Amino acid sequence: MSVVNAPGTTTAVGFAPEEMDYSLSTRQARLKWVVVVDSGLPPGRAANAAVCAAAPTVASVPGLLGSHAADAEGAVHPGLPWTGCSVLVADPATLRAIRAKAVSRTDTFVADVPAAAQSTRVYSDFIAAVGQTGTEDIEYCAVSIVGPRNRVDKIIGKLPLMP
Repeated sequence: MSVVNAPGTTTAVGFAPEEMDYSLSTRQARLKWVVVVDSGLPPGRAANAAVCAAAPTVASVPGLLGSHAADAEGAVHPGLPWTGCSVLVADPATLRAIRAKAVSRTDTFVADVPAAAQSTRVYSDFIAAVGQTGTEDIEYCAVSIVGPRNRVDKIIGKLPLMP
């Protein structure tokens, strides 16, 4: 997994605490979060790719998770993405193009899961495999994108939800 943005830029994407309004519809949130997965992956690998793309996104984008929720007996359930997160699918070429568009924006956070993540079992081997591959040659299993709703909509177009 890697967190990327345009060369020479930093990405400061997230919600300030005062923006976290749990009474809003997910469609009213200022930022939109999507995970786009390679449509050719088998179900288990697709789920793995989506989760692996989501992990660095939650760790890097402030305010995505809502408050913990307590049930009627007082058991606490960890907070979930209050803004929602759509998991979409695209063919490999479209996935690569979407990643390239998202990375070029300074107002968009991107985390990706190169295919090497699913073909290695040792993290240092993953790092080495990615390090030996040019950016244009990396195949992606998934890309996670967070950014202004209208920008993300333009980047992803009308991709279908993962079946």
